[in-house]
Amino acid sequence: MPGLDPNDIRAAIVAALREDVGDGDVTTLACIPADARGRVRMNAREPLVLAGLAFAEAAFRAMSTALDVRCLAADGDAVPAGGAVLEIEGPMRPILTAERVALNFVQHLSGVATLTRRFVDAVAGTRARILDTRKTTPGWRHFEKHAVLCGGGTNHRFGLHDLVLVKDNHLAALAGETPDPVAAAVRRARALYPGLRVEVEADTLDQARLAVEAGADIVLLDNMAPALLRAAVQLVAGRALTEASGGVNLSTVRAIAETGVDFVSVGALTHSARSMDLGLDFQ
Repeated sequence: MPGLDPNDIRAAIVAALREDVGDGDVTTLACIPADARGRVRMNAREPLVLAGLAFAEAAFRAMSTALDVRCLAADGDAVPAGGAVLEIEGPMRPILTAERVALNFVQHLSGVATLTRRFVDAVAGTRARILDTRKTTPGWRHFEKHAVLCGGGTNHRFGLHDLVLVKDNHLAALAGETPDPVAAAVRRARALYPGLRVEVEADTLDQARLAVEAGADIVLLDNMAPALLRAAVQLVAGRALTEASGGVNLSTVRAIAETGVDFVSVGALTHSARSMDLGLDFQ
């Protein structure tokens, strides 16, 4: 995955501020004098892995060029409770108006990074790498996949365009193809997209065998218990990479990784991450 595009960050911030501010921050305009100035810090209120700090910086800068915004940490840093990640000094009105938008981005993306780090730590010492999925917030995929990288995870395909992934419904639609649906799918994928890797989902050892024999680059071993995963890894025998998916959580991921699979994909990294607790505190 390439780094985040500053233009994408700015566009996301502009849209978020438009949504939140509307015709004006009436509370701040009513209560805070125009000449009021101050200094605040964004602090972690619990231990976390930081992600999305550039969004917070962009939110404050978008509200006023008179603000002095200083990053005190970097994405990917492990920040302790009480640790400061950002300092802003200048007119108070734009600081207060941008506060919630800035926090929303950092809290959510740090949640993804922190959960990813927990999964990565859980499989430490095995060969398995933790993968994300396409189960992302619409419009935020690039941002959430960046947060996965911050947590030490690995990005799977970005979308439908950069990896051929033949899943169960594709195979069901090819029922009756010769010599079998798996071979037909891989053959057609190779012919039309010779530069892309091909992955095939397998629910059984027989499907895993067919995927390897068809020349798949990766075999997705879906919803298999550890004993069956171990047998599938032995069957594949290094002729393709193996990925385990389905039923993965922090209680099960270690046993899955110890079967010898190359990857473990975890949808929860992006669809179930809890937002981390950060706040803006006056100095």
